[in-house]
Amino acid sequence: MDLATVDHLLTTTRSVRKRLDFSRPVPRELVMRCIEIALQAPTGSNAQGWHFVVVTDAGKRRALADLYRTAWEGYANNPALRPIHEASDPRATQLPRIIDSAAYLAHHLHEAPVHVIPCVDGRVENAGVLAQASVYGSILPAAWSFMLAARARGLGSAWTTLHLAFEKDAAKILGIPDHATQAALLPVAYYTGTDFKPARRLDTQRAVHWDAWGAHRG
Repeated sequence: MDLATVDHLLTTTRSVRKRLDFSRPVPRELVMRCIEIALQAPTGSNAQGWHFVVVTDAGKRRALADLYRTAWEGYANNPALRPIHEASDPRATQLPRIIDSAAYLAHHLHEAPVHVIPCVDGRVENAGVLAQASVYGSILPAAWSFMLAARARGLGSAWTTLHLAFEKDAAKILGIPDHATQAALLPVAYYTGTDFKPARRLDTQRAVHWDAWGAHRG
């Protein structure tokens, strides 16, 4: 296995918003191949309860985008919902750029030629942690595999969840049954430019706990 290529894919698959190319159509067979790859992801109890709703209809994309924009405006107009970081934290300098990028997507989401909504059989509203982890653990890996497969084929995407504030409305637009849970909305398009770089992240040592929480060094 060519580790350099694999590592490059894993470290440069970004949430693409401003660089989505809305002018180029995305072939149906390309989306299908990415989903075919995604269905090799783990699935709890081998249930294989995945569903990918692929939305290309312009009217439905606009209806979903309207829901998304309404949710975005509620978030953008409520500073209390935004994380607060110390000035020395790299996330503090990144946040304004991310918000600007997210605002752009909120106003242009309907222009993305394809919306992909990963869903899974089952609901988690009244479930315990174990059941929730099992349900989401059976769709989120597949959705991320879809994004990786798309990236490898020159397609950009962005992990978004704001439309879930109006999940029932989105389900009505798309005919999604009550027993299915939507996990995300992924706008998909070719991207402009040539490549992406690894993002600035916090020190790995901070995220690793050896044998006990807070034991950052083995």
